[in-house]
Amino acid sequence: MDRFSTDRLTAERLREDHLDDLVTLHLDAEVSRYLGGVRAPEVTKTYLATNMAHWDQHGFGLWVLRTKDGAFAGRAGIRHILVDDIDEIEIAYAFKREFWGRGFASEVAIALTDIGLSHHELPSLIGLVYVSNGASRRVLEKANYILEKSTTRHGNDVVIYRARQ
Repeated sequence: MDRFSTDRLTAERLREDHLDDLVTLHLDAEVSRYLGGVRAPEVTKTYLATNMAHWDQHGFGLWVLRTKDGAFAGRAGIRHILVDDIDEIEIAYAFKREFWGRGFASEVAIALTDIGLSHHELPSLIGLVYVSNGASRRVLEKANYILEKSTTRHGNDVVIYRARQ
């Protein structure tokens, strides 16, 4: 599934020509606050390559999100991550600040959950969120994720929410 759409967004599989949009997104300190910090362009280039390889290996990954008029809105996806030495599959999303507080994250979280659980028939998905990121926690709750546990990841206190088939 290289493309999908929601009521207000279109999503296309991550490609090399998305680098400039991702660099801009990852250089925004407010956007990156809950993503591990601002990423230099070289780090985002590596991030892009890693996430494109994820697609090749697993048949799913990150999509670039655009409004219906074609404006870059952010990125979101489904990907494997290691959490507490367990291979998990998470949904992830990050939006440009101008799209915050407008329901876009909830819209895409619901779509990603459906794609992961129904289309790819994954047994479960997680949302990994910094404890202090109340907005993202509410997004997962709206998408019917259940708080499962607290843990530490890369030195940060996080919570894990889970959705199952």
